Amino acid sequence: MARGEHHRIHAQDRQQRNRLRVAQEAARLMSEHGIRDFHHAKLKAAERLGIHDAQALPRNQEIEDALRERQRLFDADSQPQQLGARREAAVEAMRFLDRFDPRLVGPVLEGTADAHSAVCLHVFSDDPDAVMLFLREHGVPAELQTRRLRLSREEQADYPVLLFAADGLPFDLTVMPRDALRQAPLDRIDEKPMRRASLGAVEELLAEPDAGDEFERMLAAVRR
Repeated sequence: MARGEHHRIHAQDRQQRNRLRVAQEAARLMSEHGIRDFHHAKLKAAERLGIHDAQALPRNQEIEDALRERQRLFDADSQPQQLGARREAAVEAMRFLDRFDPRLVGPVLEGTADAHSAVCLHVFSDDPDAVMLFLREHGVPAELQTRRLRLSREEQADYPVLLFAADGLPFDLTVMPRDALRQAPLDRIDEKPMRRASLGAVEELLAEPDAGDEFERMLAAVRR
């Protein structure tokens, strides 16, 4: 093997090892410190490891895979209970918000929710103030923020977000116009349309008696 080819292969192997190290450290930061932003987690992980090669930064999907593996190895006793509690809370919230056609999104749907995770819902109304008013009428104080979501590779839009707590759990409601029911924004992990689950699909997840291969069954339920 030529010396140049040997160096190239060695550099690729080192880069791949560093990508794995950064993904695992980012997963640890997300799990232990509640960091929810993948980009922030990977930059912080690379800084902690002293890795400055941009090519060694893992994709978001690699970090999520590392997070799942970490939960399987280190949080097998606690994480499924934390996930289940949030899915049960999601069902109750979706029944409460039924008039706004709620859809479950994010870690609680994907199966990676932990003690730091909010129950994230998309709710739909052509009058965004209607959701805030509905919460106020039912004695639920909510904080109003704004979130920018990508609708396509070229288009972005800002949406109101309502944050509140119920039964000790955080909730995160993104308020979208009703025509947004037809097309989900892009997922930050794989840049594909975000997976969203209706109330019936989430109830179906909770009804599954066997916890094995949960994620694959979850995806099947969402696609129905």
